[in-house]
Amino acid sequence: MTQDFVIGFGRQSIELALIISLPMLGIGLIVGLIVSIFQAATQIQEMTLTFIPKIICIFLALLFSFPWIMDKMITFTREVFTNIPLYIK
Repeated sequence: MTQDFVIGFGRQSIELALIISLPMLGIGLIVGLIVSIFQAATQIQEMTLTFIPKIICIFLALLFSFPWIMDKMITFTREVFTNIPLYIK
């Protein structure tokens, strides 16, 4: 294993983690922004108001994107296991 391989493998792993987390983070950002605008418009400054909609929407995003996430993870894992002989040279 060379230094370039380790850096490339680490980069690929981090990119996959970011791509997988993107749907949930994006939905959380959008819902948080909508709730913040609602709070500013109505002058309701309740801190717990943001948590319930975010939790529900992030859970729904995870539920709908789970097959895609599993496909990405299985593909990455299969690639890693298939290339183990190349990695140990």
